[in-house]
Amino acid sequence: MTTILDLDPVQEAALIAAQNDAFRRSILGNNPAADAPQGQFVMTGGVAALGPDALLELTRRVAAFDRFNTDSDPHGWHEMGVIDFEGTTVWFKLDLYDAAYQYGSPVPSDPTQTRRVLTLLLPSEY
Repeated sequence: MTTILDLDPVQEAALIAAQNDAFRRSILGNNPAADAPQGQFVMTGGVAALGPDALLELTRRVAAFDRFNTDSDPHGWHEMGVIDFEGTTVWFKLDLYDAAYQYGSPVPSDPTQTRRVLTLLLPSEY
């Protein structure tokens, strides 16, 4: 029987990408996947200043994002994306923490040991 700890790097990257995709799709809250990993969705002050209509549209775009490439996603984890919103570049970044949100996850592919934080930010705030 293969366990999460036995995964090769390619299998582990595919598993993390699938978990990150499930988490991103769940952020709208109107149809959350029962098996979506746990986490938080946050934004920087610059993104919040774009206003509530922009935030709703950006949230929709993050949830639907599927244009990952080797420049923005070199590990294949689907952890970073770039969105052009009305001439403004907005990034999203997923970070994987331990269950207490204090340190990096000890086993990023294990949802019982990993909590996600998805941050919307402007490049100037990085």
